[in-house]
Amino acid sequence: MRSLRIVLSVMIFGVSIACQKQEFDEKSYLAGIEEWHKNRITSLTQADSWLSLEGLFWLETGENRFGSAGDNDLIFPAAMPAHIGRFLFKDSLVTVEIDPRVTVHMGDKPVREASLRPDVSGTPDILKWETYSWYVIKREDRYGIRLKNSASRVLKDFKGIKRFPVDLKWRVRARLVPHESSKALSVPNVLGQIVEEPSPGKLVFTLEGREFSLDPIAAEGDKEYFIIFGDNTNGESTYGAGRFLTAPLVNEQGVTWIDFNRAYNPPCVFTPYATCPLPPSQNKLDIAIAAGEKVWGEH
Repeated sequence: MRSLRIVLSVMIFGVSIACQKQEFDEKSYLAGIEEWHKNRITSLTQADSWLSLEGLFWLETGENRFGSAGDNDLIFPAAMPAHIGRFLFKDSLVTVEIDPRVTVHMGDKPVREASLRPDVSGTPDILKWETYSWYVIKREDRYGIRLKNSASRVLKDFKGIKRFPVDLKWRVRARLVPHESSKALSVPNVLGQIVEEPSPGKLVFTLEGREFSLDPIAAEGDKEYFIIFGDNTNGESTYGAGRFLTAPLVNEQGVTWIDFNRAYNPPCVFTPYATCPLPPSQNKLDIAIAAGEKVWGEH
């Protein structure tokens, strides 16, 4: 999931400098929120964004034939060739063999046979045919093929994401209460897996006169916290499976700011083919956080 965190951090462009100034500048802050949202929308309209996903196919050990015909093991969209080739999966290694009647590129060259690096490598090998591209993903002990289409109808029809009005009450000061010993945060995902992630402690804050806390994810060397949280708006005005946040690392006094105005939807709100993490039980807040992105689509 670390690769997913890296992608998501790039997509949201971190936190604005205005949020970290000792002397708070509300005008700069509001401009920073608008810039963040603009960049968020720009990232989602890229040709390979989450909106371009059109398939996720899990591999079985051995041969996995793929193409649009019904006799394949992995049935790709109807617009693609009937028989494109086969994946061979054994001992955590995925290789591909392309049918000589079909031209598929890897990089800028046609490919006939190749070993494929998965997404967790940081540089997956991407195969392309016309507007379609696909690559290997690894989720714990499962390997699959993620398919994207730069001409996706969802991508073409995207009109943006509705948000709650920006309200400074949702920008809260938080202090880090470190764990007494190193602790892994157990994070469930939509596949039913539990992924252990590093967590430095609890971020404790006050909202509407009540104390709350969130367990962030941060590994050594990370420049910000990644937070998966739920609240009482989920399933109504916001996505039912929670939302994401990032926050700056704490300063020398152990203090940071959590800005719920920057809460954003996980990829699963846009496509059924994402493999999103879900809020750990301790990150489900008993309060309605009417801030940040609202639900998108028909959820």
